[in-house]
Amino acid sequence: MRAWRKLLAAVAALVMSVFVLANLALYHMTVSEGGRPYRVEVNRLALLIQEEGSQRIDLSQCKYVEKVTEDDGGEDFYLSGSDYMIREIGGIKYRFDYAAKRDRPDTGAFLILNGALAAMTAAVTGILLYVRRKILRPFEGLTKVPFELSRGNLALPLREEKSRYFGKFLWGMDLLRESIEQQRQRELELQKEKKTLLLSLSHDIKTPLSTIKLYSQALSKNLYTDEEKRKEIAESINGKADEIEGYVARIVTASREDFLSLDVKTGEFYLSALMGIIEGYYREKLELVKTELIVGKYQDRLLSGDPDRSAEVLQNVMENALKYGDGKCIELLFPESDEGVLIAVKNSGCTLDRDELPHIFDSFYRGSNSGNARGSGLGLYICRQLMHRMGGEIFAEIDGEHITVTAVFSKA
Repeated sequence: MRAWRKLLAAVAALVMSVFVLANLALYHMTVSEGGRPYRVEVNRLALLIQEEGSQRIDLSQCKYVEKVTEDDGGEDFYLSGSDYMIREIGGIKYRFDYAAKRDRPDTGAFLILNGALAAMTAAVTGILLYVRRKILRPFEGLTKVPFELSRGNLALPLREEKSRYFGKFLWGMDLLRESIEQQRQRELELQKEKKTLLLSLSHDIKTPLSTIKLYSQALSKNLYTDEEKRKEIAESINGKADEIEGYVARIVTASREDFLSLDVKTGEFYLSALMGIIEGYYREKLELVKTELIVGKYQDRLLSGDPDRSAEVLQNVMENALKYGDGKCIELLFPESDEGVLIAVKNSGCTLDRDELPHIFDSFYRGSNSGNARGSGLGLYICRQLMHRMGGEIFAEIDGEHITVTAVFSKA
């Protein structure tokens, strides 16, 4: 909280400066010396003498001027211990003796000013304390969470707080922690199952393999001279080879089993809501990379499926269009169909061979057009798995330099 303490010190210094400067300004505004009001009285008396003569002068109403003396030619006219001003009126010099009294500061004005400043200070202090308690302190407790998650420390749940600023964030972080923990547990279970399966299959393979080796050695040494027996041994070797082939097929199947957590919560949602998510994210993103986004007209319909997973499917397809297209244009189209609601993503610059099209939805498959683009070959595989779990389908078509990936959603 070092930065917080520096901020408090800066705010305190600013408040003190405002107090001092405001009080000094008010003091100079209310003290008479600042405006020299005695000059006003001298000017008024000089005008009266000019108009009516010195005999009509009445100093009883004057606050500053104490005496008016006409120059009689004596030397003491300029010799006086008091403050004075000399004015020449009608060819005659007059000396105006005055007392430059200081006005008392306006106590009421000072009370109002300092009261307002104190209220402002209390408000600023309250806001800062509120920010520290409701925002900075909870956020400080979250600074270590990403680091701990990266280290794999998933044991302790996050402390929940009823905060309008971080309540949902804390809840979401705790869900993320639980999801990572469940994923890790599932991966450990899968690894254990696959290792157990591999150990079991490798043990099962040893028996037919040893039999094949034994028969091969016997044949190589001509231990079987009877042709019928040799034929029987050859058939036995073929049978054992088939048995081994079956074990290998099981290993291959196990390696291709679903290894991702693709849970789907089936519900109902509108097509406009799904498109609002996709457009809201990709409209600005495509503008930044100078790629035109064209969204065709569609009729809003109620779809069946998981809205979050549906958005994930379209995002994966959109990312592929950005990664492997030429960056000129991406279109979202909505072909009419009686079987469901179709959402097609079409992009230009397709360099994928037609022969590769049936394999792009396989796990870990990357087309010849991937080049140096980073990827795992799982994007479209995940899309197909999700669409199948939601009762839909996804397929791709190539038309010249354009490729179109179409997701088929079920109607609610």
